[in-house]
Amino acid sequence: MSSHLSERQNADEHLLHSHGYAQQLHRGLSLWSSFSVGFATVSPVVGIYSVMSLGAMNAGPSWVWIVPLCLALQLLVALVYAELASQYPLAGGCYQWVKRLAGDRWAWFTGFMYLASALASLTTVAYLGGFWLWLLATGEPPSANAQVLSGAALLVLGLAVNLLGINPLKYFVNAGIVAEAIASIGIGVLLLLFFRNHSFALLLEGLSSTSTGDGRYFSGFLTAMAVGGWAFLGFDACSQVSEETADARTSTPRAILRSMILVGLTVMLTAFAVTLSYTDTAALVSGQVIDPVTPAVVDAFGAWAERPFVAVVLVAFIACVVSVQTYIGRAVFGMARDNILPASALLRRVDKRKVPFAAMVFSTLFASLGLALGLNATAVGTLIAFGSGGFFFVFLIVVTCALLARLNGTWKVEHGTFSLGRWGITVNVAAFVWLVFESINVAWPREALAPPDAPWFQVWAVILVFSSLALLGLIYLFWAKPYQRTGTPQVPTL
Repeated sequence: MSSHLSERQNADEHLLHSHGYAQQLHRGLSLWSSFSVGFATVSPVVGIYSVMSLGAMNAGPSWVWIVPLCLALQLLVALVYAELASQYPLAGGCYQWVKRLAGDRWAWFTGFMYLASALASLTTVAYLGGFWLWLLATGEPPSANAQVLSGAALLVLGLAVNLLGINPLKYFVNAGIVAEAIASIGIGVLLLLFFRNHSFALLLEGLSSTSTGDGRYFSGFLTAMAVGGWAFLGFDACSQVSEETADARTSTPRAILRSMILVGLTVMLTAFAVTLSYTDTAALVSGQVIDPVTPAVVDAFGAWAERPFVAVVLVAFIACVVSVQTYIGRAVFGMARDNILPASALLRRVDKRKVPFAAMVFSTLFASLGLALGLNATAVGTLIAFGSGGFFFVFLIVVTCALLARLNGTWKVEHGTFSLGRWGITVNVAAFVWLVFESINVAWPREALAPPDAPWFQVWAVILVFSSLALLGLIYLFWAKPYQRTGTPQVPTL
């Protein structure tokens, strides 16, 4: 048994060396642990509890059908990512893949946009989790300032867990998986079987003004679909921890696909269960209810269940924050060791626990600055759209590079253990079409996702912010030419 494990470790290190890198991180994650990181990052609790109210407001109870639709379409992207992760199981994920598919310039730009998107996502998760932290501590929903403060506390807690090393981290993430199972699967099954207050016909109705026949329902459905895409981001976290995963060429693609499918099914279950059990559907679709899940649980199980339920949900949010910080730190490390980031010599350093500590601190500080956007308590829709818009843009770059490389014959899936075979081009094309649509859909300026009477620049936030980031990235790319500094210096562990 030990000799077999040693052989796998040697194979992993040999593969890493073949790409010009030394084994600096601790390869202590199993398939289950890699899956746990992906599952906690995508997080059915974070996904469904964050978007359910917004989805119902825009499309009525029928918004739940967006969940299986988004799952099927995002699974196309996950399949392409699984192929890439199998062939190139390297920290840096999409940056490393584009580097090999399209060259150093596109790789740097992709990595830059990915980091910007991931930091926006970390800010959003911490901000949304701050609601549950304050609710558990005080029993009352937080003010804008209190939610920002609670979100900052979650970031500090997540950083502390990450700095302990990969082994303590994986046990903490496993606790999040248990919380997810209780808060999503367990409660969802009980609500659906024993506390359903509506017939399934409700799911075919649009009870808000969006159900009128003037096209507003279709517009509302597209808006809900833009928000619903948030529930299926983060599966690529598994690829970022590839250099800490045993037998990564096999384990990482399996972890990507399993986390996506199981999260999707869990979100689907919870969406259907809460919608059918919530008593005041009119209040849900009118936007009067920010958190429909807790009232549904309290109505079903009694007032005693509220505090334990909030605690379980909070654990799931904390695990998500920890996982997002983990993969951002590895993404920064994966780029910095190629010398293409400012202060790369510092950001690629690994401490005695095999943790890229400077990269972790950097990402946490930047995400903390973004929390200031949450001072407007009604801006959650803008935050979610902002957090997901960049990811879909990065997905589109990666999938486009993969498709072009397939078509011109420069990428042949030969070395990975996971391959789509003759379905590769078909799946790749379908993923490309979906991502073009959803990238436009998420970025589309909508007053429905902005606070009432919001200024025009908040309505256009996704386009303005990411266009500005892309422009800054391109200016830096052509001015500083960071891609020309690319290399693989082997940095000794502290």
